[in-house]
Formats: sequence, C-alpha cells, structure tokens
Amino acid sequence: MKERVVITGVGVAAPNGVGKEAFTAAIRAGQSGIRYFEALQELNFSCCVAGKPEVSEALKLEYFPPLMLRNFISSGILYGCMAGLDAWADAGLSRNEEAPDWDSGTIFGIGSSGVEKMREAAYRLDSGKVKRLGSTTVPQIMASGVSAYLGGLLGLGNQVTTNSSACTTGTESILLAYERVANGSAKRMLAGSTSDSGPYIWGGFDAMKVMNFRSNENPESASRPMSATAAGFVPGSGAGALVLETLRSAQDRGATIYAEVLGGAVNSGGQRQGGTMTAPNSEAVQRCIKDALRNADVQASEVDLINGHLTATAKDPDEIQNWAAALGRNGADFPYIHSLKAMIGHCISGAGSIESVAAVLGLHHNFVFPTINCEDPHPEILKVISSEKIIRQTREDIPVNIIAKAGFGFGDVNACVLLKKYQNE
Repeated sequence: MKERVVITGVGVAAPNGVGKEAFTAAIRAGQSGIRYFEALQELNFSCCVAGKPEVSEALKLEYFPPLMLRNFISSGILYGCMAGLDAWADAGLSRNEEAPDWDSGTIFGIGSSGVEKMREAAYRLDSGKVKRLGSTTVPQIMASGVSAYLGGLLGLGNQVTTNSSACTTGTESILLAYERVANGSAKRMLAGSTSDSGPYIWGGFDAMKVMNFRSNENPESASRPMSATAAGFVPGSGAGALVLETLRSAQDRGATIYAEVLGGAVNSGGQRQGGTMTAPNSEAVQRCIKDALRNADVQASEVDLINGHLTATAKDPDEIQNWAAALGRNGADFPYIHSLKAMIGHCISGAGSIESVAAVLGLHHNFVFPTINCEDPHPEILKVISSEKIIRQTREDIPVNIIAKAGFGFGDVNACVLLKKYQNE
C-alpha cells in the first residue's frame, strides 16, 4: 500500500510576490508582476517586458549571511533557495544543525544554472585570470547547484538531486517527490523548481520570435493566455517550492495540510506525429492526462479545475482541444480553467512549481485566481468550451475539490499532477 502524500508547506519567489502572503494577495487580486525593462531595449530585444521577482539586498540578508552573498550571483539558485527555505519553515520544520535528516530530501529542478556566473567566469578565463574564478563558481554553474545548496542549508540526508525537463520541470519535480514519499523511500521531500532571470536566459526565445513584442508600452496587459489577441509569451523567472510528506507524519506533527497529492504522470511524444523540439505531440499530451487520472484514481468527471500550461501562444487552442479530448468533456461540461502566466509571464523551468503553489493556495483558501487580460477568448477555444469556463475574475463561489495541473515543455515532454482539497480527518 502506498502512503498518502500531502503538502504541508509552500514557498515562492514570483514576479508579483515574494513570500506566501504577498503572492497569495497578488494572485487573489489579479495583480500583474510584468514590467518594462530598459536594459532589454538597450540590448535590442523585440520583447522588452518581463516578469522578475523583486528581491532587495536587505531581503537577501534575511535568508543568507553576507559572506555567502558576496560571490553569490546566480539568480536562479537565489530564488530557489529563498522559496525552499520558506516552504520548509512554513511546514513547521527546522534546519538540522547537528546531523543529517535521513528522512528528508529534495528534488529541485532548474533549466540552466548560474548563467550570470558563467558569463563572469568566461570573462576572467578569456583574460587569463583562471585563479580568480573563486570557490563558488562550480557550485553555482553545476546543474545540481540549487539542490546542493538547499541540502546544505537544511541538512537533508535523503535524496538530494535536481531534475531538468524544460517547462515541465516544476510539475515533474512534484511527481518525482510524490513517488519517493508514497513508496516509503522518504518521510518528506522538498519539491520545486527555479529559473534564472535576465537577457542571457530570455535572449534565445526573443531570437525565436515566440515572445510578445507588441506590448512594450503596456506591460501588465502583455501576457494574454487564451486570448484572441495573444501575441506570444512574456518571459518570467522565479521559483516555487512545496513540502510533500506522508499524511501520517503530517498528522503526527500537527502540521497544516494545504492539499493532498493524488498522483500523476509524465511522458514524451518522442518528437513524432506533429511533436517537435518546440511543439507537443497531441496524442502524447492526451495520454499523459489520461495516465495521470488513472494513476491518481480520479475520474475525468471529478476534475473541477484545470491549472493549464497556457502560454499565450498559438498553441493555447491546441492545449484546450487536448484537455477536452482527454477528459471527454467540452462545452458547458468542461472544467473551469485558468492560467497564472497572465500575471507573471512564462517562468520557464520555474513555471510548474510557481503555478502549483498558486493552485495549492487557491485550493486551501477557497478561491480561484483569474486569467487576466482574457477579455476576448480565442474563437478556436470557444468552439470547444463555453466562455464562462474561463476564469477571468477571482471566484470564491466555485466548489473546487480536485485540480489538474499540467506542464508541457520543449523536447515534447509532458507532466500532469492531480491535487485534492484536504478535509480534516
């Protein structure tokens, strides 16, 4: 018998709110975190708006000692550690100072690590200053840097590792952590993901012409998932983190339980049948959703809300069609659906975890956050589902018991997790 797995702590560093309280208030209010960045304009970016967490030097010092910050310039690791430490504290857990906590570990994902540090190192290497790279270069640029830092900060003695699956990373990390806890290999796991910010991450997407270059003068309305006037995604960055642990452990500790993780699935379309490095194989997406339902022992009719991937690109109608086909539901029978990317942009490898934190907070606090900027739903979407199923204003009148959260990423990879509202037992 598998252990039941629940979420007992959350942490977040998002473009519209750093910390659980600020983020909850922002998503409930439909507050955008997307801003104009003059530095992008100076670098000749077409898209000069983005979502980036606002982290002051004073705030950094609340998390890290000055010595650590002196050479610590990887924004992705910074966001990840902040979110992870907050989630751990939110779960009522303390840092282990004496010995490793053999029952606790982390699976914390990232797309590419320490791009800023790599740039700094490259300049020094090219000028023959290899001895001036410093002792923190390797930990900041190695792929597992974020999980390694968190493992050391928290004294984790169970599995400490990093996953990387493009935009699917965050959702996948939750499922990997869920399996480890459910199978009894760990009592609790810190799951999450993060993404660096800045031009060295976003530049490639700008060159691909998949970002919105038409809204530089109106940043807050630039990200438009499911909209007929969507013109490409807005880049974002940040991190989300969740503590997953056995229900028995949570009850024994008297911990707050935000939600239950029922299960899910991951797969790949193999870049076949329409799937490519940058586009999903629709059959694979539908299989992933169906497999997730089967793994979680959830009927399609029981899904109340979809927290979609929905990036404000031409693929949004395809995603809706895939959900409808996988669930066998359309029109007024389709579940409610929304996208956090309207408020924070597409946070790349950090997207799935930040969006999952938002889903969990809404589930716990009995509200459904809105998809802002969707005054004009795409006509191809309205051929499949009823307009009222798109959440465009914060709702507190919708009884939500089960949420399906999905992520679809470059490389034709997919992940879907099922979350359930927890009732005190």
